[in-house]
Amino acid sequence: MNISIFGLGYVGCVGAGCCSKLGHNVIGVDVSQHKVDLINEGRPTIIEKDIDELISQAVMDKKLRATCDVKDAVLNSEISFIAVGTPSSKEGHLNLEYIYKVAGQIGEAIAQKEDFHIVAIRSTVLPGTNEKVGKIIEEASGKCRDKAFSVVSNPEFLREGTAVEDYLNPPLTLVGSDNDIAREKMHKLYEALPGEFIATDIRVAEMMKYVNNTYHALKIVFGNEVGNICKALDIDSHKVMEIFCKDKQLNISPYYFKPGFAYGGSCLPKDSKALRTLARDCYVDVPVINSIEESNEIQKKNAVNIIMDKGRRKVGILGLSFKAGTDDLRCSPIVDVVESLLGKGFDIKIYDKNVKLSEITGTNKDFIMAKIPHLSHFVYDDLEYVINESDVLVVTNKEPEFEDILNKFPGKIIVDLVRAWKEVDYEGNYEGLSWGNINANIAQQTMIDADMKRTEF
Repeated sequence: MNISIFGLGYVGCVGAGCCSKLGHNVIGVDVSQHKVDLINEGRPTIIEKDIDELISQAVMDKKLRATCDVKDAVLNSEISFIAVGTPSSKEGHLNLEYIYKVAGQIGEAIAQKEDFHIVAIRSTVLPGTNEKVGKIIEEASGKCRDKAFSVVSNPEFLREGTAVEDYLNPPLTLVGSDNDIAREKMHKLYEALPGEFIATDIRVAEMMKYVNNTYHALKIVFGNEVGNICKALDIDSHKVMEIFCKDKQLNISPYYFKPGFAYGGSCLPKDSKALRTLARDCYVDVPVINSIEESNEIQKKNAVNIIMDKGRRKVGILGLSFKAGTDDLRCSPIVDVVESLLGKGFDIKIYDKNVKLSEITGTNKDFIMAKIPHLSHFVYDDLEYVINESDVLVVTNKEPEFEDILNKFPGKIIVDLVRAWKEVDYEGNYEGLSWGNINANIAQQTMIDADMKRTEF
């Protein structure tokens, strides 16, 4: 395929060399004549392992050339990558001036082109940038998006020092697109690469780089804090983390990476608190580890706020234990939510088939009696009764018996704390805790007739 890459810095230079190696014809574009000359001489614009060989070979094979002429690049390519810099201000905002300037220039060139053109944003940009770039190109070209051109988001996940290896052996290739033609061409562009090709929503693709890099930063800081604690105890921290990383089933897996309700149970609260205490006793400062509990408490408060905002007094809690398939109430986050709602005068009814009050003993009993001593007044063993007697249903875990409540009980107000359903077409009001509106039914827009006002103290 014929492609052009705007910006011959780190991302652009690596992309030019690797795309040429994949067999594509590449035109590099940059405002710097020096960078253009370097590429045309078969030399890279950056210092990076293996890139010099790739650039040299690509120019020798006439698979790569560079220019300052935007029109030449656009008219002689099917896909134009935008890989210019997005420097950050001291406040953390991105300077997208270069992105928008290049978009306008590409638009002016598209105005003179008859073939459908794809613009792929490779630079790291915030959600919403793709839409703005599309409008700039429409204005500059006088043509309509998705008819004459498409804008896709194709973030890079390259590490300096291993960028060529990362590009040619990615764990996945991500493209955000709203156009079938563009999606298929991008798939064809990358078909020689290993790893899954993932086509997704544009704004999801725009968000991924920030999530990835922030998590990478978090991992480094977490590892360092663990290391500092281990050092204070004369423990081999590298051996600790080496063993930690061997667990691909829980430690490094998608199991816990699902936005939803707070954690609870007998282990996570107790053990994370113990680690914080250990660090304090060793006079080791661990701000990230210390903030875990605070963040967890915020998620409980978010749940309370969503329920209160519904303005209805009768609330049914579906699930009281800390997760499905257990009767463990110790540190169950929904218990704290129920305690808060009771204190604010809500009429609470609870259903959990696994929780039999007469059988609660030991620390389980001690915990719940300290939180809700009159729990027996609020727990029922009849699911339909709880649902029928409640205006708001709060789904706290993924018990199979909750799957059909949307079909069987239309018109209720649903607060979903665990993403119990992937998609919703529900004749009522649905709101998830940590995700946007997934209810496709127009009944979602019906105003809720509140029977109590929210009061802040």
